[in-house]
Amino acid sequence: MAEKFINKKDFISNLPKIYGTYTGGFLIFIILMAIAEQAGMDAKTIGIMFVAFTVAIYALIGWISRTVQVDAYYVAGRQVPTVFNGMATAADWMSGASFVAMAGGIYFGGYTYMAFLVGWTGGYVLVSSLMAPYLRKFGCYTVPDFIGTRYGGNAARFMAVIVLTLASFTYVTAQINATGTIASRALGIPFELGVWVGLVSILLCSMLGGMRAVTWTQVAQYIVLIIAYLIPVFWISNKNGFGFFPHFMLADEVARLNDLEATFGLVKNAAADIKAAGVPGGLKSISVPHSDVPAGGMAAWKFISLAICMMVGTASLPHILMRYFTTPSVKAARKSVAWSLFFIALLYTSAPMLATLSKISLLDPNLPTGLIGKPIAEIMQIEWVNAWVNVKQAFIADFNGDGILQLNEWFMRGDVVVLATPEVAGLPYVISGLVAAGGMAAAMSTADGLILAIANALSHDIYYKIVDPKADVRKRLLVARALLIVIGAAGAYIASMRITSILGAVAWAFDFAMSGLFFPLVLGIWWKRATRAGAVAGMIAGLGSGTAYLIYVGPKFMAQTPWLGIDHLRFGIIGAIVCLVVMVVVSLMTEEPDSATQKMVDEVRIPSGKTILGKAH
Repeated sequence: MAEKFINKKDFISNLPKIYGTYTGGFLIFIILMAIAEQAGMDAKTIGIMFVAFTVAIYALIGWISRTVQVDAYYVAGRQVPTVFNGMATAADWMSGASFVAMAGGIYFGGYTYMAFLVGWTGGYVLVSSLMAPYLRKFGCYTVPDFIGTRYGGNAARFMAVIVLTLASFTYVTAQINATGTIASRALGIPFELGVWVGLVSILLCSMLGGMRAVTWTQVAQYIVLIIAYLIPVFWISNKNGFGFFPHFMLADEVARLNDLEATFGLVKNAAADIKAAGVPGGLKSISVPHSDVPAGGMAAWKFISLAICMMVGTASLPHILMRYFTTPSVKAARKSVAWSLFFIALLYTSAPMLATLSKISLLDPNLPTGLIGKPIAEIMQIEWVNAWVNVKQAFIADFNGDGILQLNEWFMRGDVVVLATPEVAGLPYVISGLVAAGGMAAAMSTADGLILAIANALSHDIYYKIVDPKADVRKRLLVARALLIVIGAAGAYIASMRITSILGAVAWAFDFAMSGLFFPLVLGIWWKRATRAGAVAGMIAGLGSGTAYLIYVGPKFMAQTPWLGIDHLRFGIIGAIVCLVVMVVVSLMTEEPDSATQKMVDEVRIPSGKTILGKAH
């Protein structure tokens, strides 16, 4: 029944009507929750309703989209229109880092964290010009599928799966971390339990329908997350006197914020006080500058190098590249990238605004929401402060014992800034519930794509292509679904350990991907002379050197001084350069690919005609 429903031609033509109705229904639900809040519904119930309602809708879409067809499971039947693929890609991209942690990074770290936005956005230029159309022309199911077919042999395919798995698994732990953070606040449960609630929600969306279910779910999730992100920004800006569109008034907002910080005075070194007060790790104070913030030329290099890592990493991430395998044609793949950028820009241009408005709401004594300078006993009676302190996402330390909250005595985890902002700004709790639903949608949509990318690579490229080439469709899909559960459970377990912050884990994922996959993909498309031995050697050397450098500068118990400012967020620069050099040298030292392979490479760059792998794949 689901196959019949989803494959009807009128389903594709009616997509605007279907999702328009869905959007209208979601807005009506928000209004009903607002009425319920006015009628006395408590905050916890509202949070549960928002999360439960949206997750139930995603699960329903996943159930309707269930399939037993290989083409539908791996690439959504290659029938996704460009606009909707752009929305699905944006949702896939708008991870917990983008939605939950990005504004928090800017909130505490300032302009340096804008490098994430520049790199992540600029990466789509590389995707559009170097990757997406040509991979779509190739007709592969997965990124390792392209590597294995282009270079030949199981070694290249296997190494590509290794890189994909490492990068995607690192990324997915960050998304499950985000779902745990949201669930712990919205549902009033411990973080360690929240990550498992998030995992179950994620699997409900992707397990039965694969890429087809994930695609239509991600479109629905994008609608939720963009509404949830923009409404608080516009509302807070208008409420604080900056107009309805704060994007045009950012300079005034930053100037106001600078005046507030100058009034309260920044504390240059409160490390001893922080240690003595027992502030939990990961919580930050607005007033304590990071000790590693550079100045002068090094500041510019730190910004540029981080942006480069995020840009090249974007063009290397398999779960993003896979989205362009689902379009009807090569031309559609290129158009889809443009739509992706448009939908992503709607959120990315708003992240700095949200961070600035949130901090003003907290610091300005002229606003009823301002906390600084008020008695700590009074502040602890505020419902939202008490709630975030209870789940260990915020902390108050009375360093001087005067009972008054100073600028350096308020601590907060960067990952919860977006989630807490509606409450900080004094908005109705229904907006907090909406933001929680949006954050859940962002983290779930990306986790869906990541877990699917890993499971598909392992089931298609390892199990089907290497272990059991004669496996029937039923067995292949059964293996893929079993892998979804195993990978998701492993990700939830690692996420519950909180090894690093959401943003830190995401940066690592980008660095792993660029270390091992960027140049094998680019040279595989644009350099006919690239050989199997060169690709395998490049992936091994790139991934190995990048990982070794991360270990060298990463763990606190053995951390060394970063070389040229290349720290644990930028180790992909080392890996990618080593990968390129080794790949080129080994390729030139070995016999060039045969004429059939070189002809295939020429053909893949022609933006029309049949796909290389065709239906037989």
